[in-house]
Amino acid sequence: MSSYHAPLREMRFTMQEVAGLRDVCALPGHEDASPELVEAILEEAGRFASGVLDPLNWPGDQQGARWDQGVVRAADGFREAYAQFCEAGWHGMPAAPAFGGQGLPTLVSTAVMEMWKASNMAFSLCQMLTMGAVEALVRHGSPALQQRFLPKMVSGQWTGTMNLTEPQAGSDLSAIRTRATPEGDHYRISGTKIFITWGEHDMAENIVHLVLARLPDAPEGVKGISLFVCPKFLVNEDGTLGARNDLVCSAIEHKLGIHASPTAVMSFGDGPGAIGYLVGEPHKGLGYMFTMMNHARLNVGLEGVAVSDRAYQRARAYALDRVQGRTLTGHAAIIGHPDVRRMLMDMKCRVEAMRGLAYFTSAQMDRAHAHESEAVRAQAQALVDLLIPIVKGWCTETAQQVAADGVQVHGGMGFIEETGAAQYVRDVRITTIYEGTTGIQANDLIGRKLVRDEGATMKALWRTMSAEAQRQSDSPDASLRQLGQSLQRALDALSQATDWLLTQAARQPAATAAAAVPYLHLCGTVVAGWLMNRAAEGAVLRRQGADADAAFLQARLVVAQHYHHHMLVSAPAWRDRVVNGAASTLALADDQF
Repeated sequence: MSSYHAPLREMRFTMQEVAGLRDVCALPGHEDASPELVEAILEEAGRFASGVLDPLNWPGDQQGARWDQGVVRAADGFREAYAQFCEAGWHGMPAAPAFGGQGLPTLVSTAVMEMWKASNMAFSLCQMLTMGAVEALVRHGSPALQQRFLPKMVSGQWTGTMNLTEPQAGSDLSAIRTRATPEGDHYRISGTKIFITWGEHDMAENIVHLVLARLPDAPEGVKGISLFVCPKFLVNEDGTLGARNDLVCSAIEHKLGIHASPTAVMSFGDGPGAIGYLVGEPHKGLGYMFTMMNHARLNVGLEGVAVSDRAYQRARAYALDRVQGRTLTGHAAIIGHPDVRRMLMDMKCRVEAMRGLAYFTSAQMDRAHAHESEAVRAQAQALVDLLIPIVKGWCTETAQQVAADGVQVHGGMGFIEETGAAQYVRDVRITTIYEGTTGIQANDLIGRKLVRDEGATMKALWRTMSAEAQRQSDSPDASLRQLGQSLQRALDALSQATDWLLTQAARQPAATAAAAVPYLHLCGTVVAGWLMNRAAEGAVLRRQGADADAAFLQARLVVAQHYHHHMLVSAPAWRDRVVNGAASTLALADDQF
């Protein structure tokens, strides 16, 4: 089996040339994030990912988490790895210094998190869910709740979860039935939640559950949902752990993938009711949960990037080693077969395109949070809001193809579990469902992000992309000229599809909804193509330096060209699906399916 090696050169290059690392580190509050510090962080994270987390990935998948009468044991080695992870300070890295975190730019923490997810996605989910719960409490919890829970959650001594889904309420949170009954300074919570990632385990001494529930006087629908903190163990006034709360993991799910990440069925209130504490105001819980949704959806999109990169690394290693058949290019190994090279190039350019999109979006989050100009912050936030469903939806959908290609490169051996290629197909499959399915992301994109502001943010982004395409089209470098012209053709397709949606949204709501996922694919394909051009332009400029890494920079340019020739050319086809595809999608009666 191959070992994971963090692609640090590619990651640094994307951070610098595509996301604008230097500008991000110059933002107020990020001055300590020097290039030297960022370099050191990435190097150390890469060592931890390859040396500690990657060796646990495959055996953890084979063994899985184990449930026994409400007790869940993590796969062998996970407890020890988690202790090392926390002791090294990795757990709280994305959090604010006020609660023990490092307060580094989102761009930097995104790059580090890619390594955790690439080396061991199941392990990484525990920190990711905890940081989501931390963010909700930072934004909406009272000072008393923050003081009681946040320091130990940030350190990793306690972990956190988000309890939204119920058996009768999947994506429709308006159907939530979990109840919260007032009792003095707290509430009694009763109900059942499903699909709770790391909802029970033995890696930390306490688990802090954020639970959506209804008060007795709650209005119907989503406007009647409140948010509560329900710890596994109650916390005494002095911060020590008290009695076990009335909540239990009644089962863990048997899943297609991420076997080492326990997905719990949580039962609250089998006895007198689990003690919970209200977060913020009554009936505003759903809004509180959604304040952390941008980060959550970015991180799930990042899972698509990370698992794709790991699948690519394994396929590349196999192709360089496996000898079979006479190749047309004179190589001994199967990498000499042109079709194997095509698959590896497809995988490689898709990974780099996804990484560019995820990193660029995380940098915009930093600008939205920290830029001195209120106008710039607002523009950056609008761009983040537009891009997040694209990052989440397009990166995770693209990852399905990359992981499948990884199996294909292995041939029949890819279908055998021991080679490890199949695990990435299984693990990454959930990412198109996590934090809202692709259809939900696409409806959010066209409904809340496109139509609501009459396309203003998308049109502003289009003008930026078009200006850069024009500049590249006028470049003295022939390669850049070709890329700029190719990008402009794709931008024309995006503009036409956008105009169609904006004119038809009110007239044909069903037709525009039917076109939503194709439009998301079009947006992802084109925006990532724009960022691949940025990378190519950066490579061309760097080649002029005396200390240029010519082979690495040439590869960046070739990968961008491959993306244009094999992926960006699909933009007109996606436009046609948007503009012309709804009629057949909606044509059949129910009994004709």
